Amino acid sequence: MTSTFPNISISTERLVLRPLDEDDVPALAAMMNDEQVGAWTDVPQPYTEDQARTWITEYAPRERTAGRGLDLAVTEFLTQRLVGIVQLAKTNWHLRSTELSYSIAPWARGEGYASEASLATAQWLLRDQKFERIELRTAADNTASQQVAQKIGCISEGVLRNACIAHVRAEDGTWTDIRTDFIVWSLLPEDLDGAGELADANGFTSFSDWN
Repeated sequence: MTSTFPNISISTERLVLRPLDEDDVPALAAMMNDEQVGAWTDVPQPYTEDQARTWITEYAPRERTAGRGLDLAVTEFLTQRLVGIVQLAKTNWHLRSTELSYSIAPWARGEGYASEASLATAQWLLRDQKFERIELRTAADNTASQQVAQKIGCISEGVLRNACIAHVRAEDGTWTDIRTDFIVWSLLPEDLDGAGELADANGFTSFSDWN
């Protein structure tokens, strides 16, 4: 029987991570159209609100139900504004492992939100869900993403040569694919000992009836 992630809300000092909701469509579409998101992810450019709505109402629920992953909206605790997303993918329930990625809206960068959200998710996975491994992959030139991996205690395991496709936008607005390397990082339960405490057991709330 396939295991699945629960519908979960994770709270930190400044953030609430929760399931994506249709009200997030405009903010999600705007974030996905950012230059940095276009450069380092495979999100189609330009990204429309219809695509955001399909992600929220069809793709994310299907991935969770199938046990492949989990998509969480990252919102500010005080304003409830969408600041980013955290995604879990390629989940292996036998190995208790999953791949974590993150994107932050351009206006919210530089505030430590990616590290705070990723660490809270990792703590929930490794402690509450009893996962044994979280993997992150960062493009060789994506130093900001690499800094997040380091801040939450990840260990660099090596380089996958020529395994990543990044994107460069020309002056006419068109995008060109460029090949680069992936740096592979991992986070194990014992690695959390050196990471800051951003969420405790009381910070996790399940929504069993979330639609």
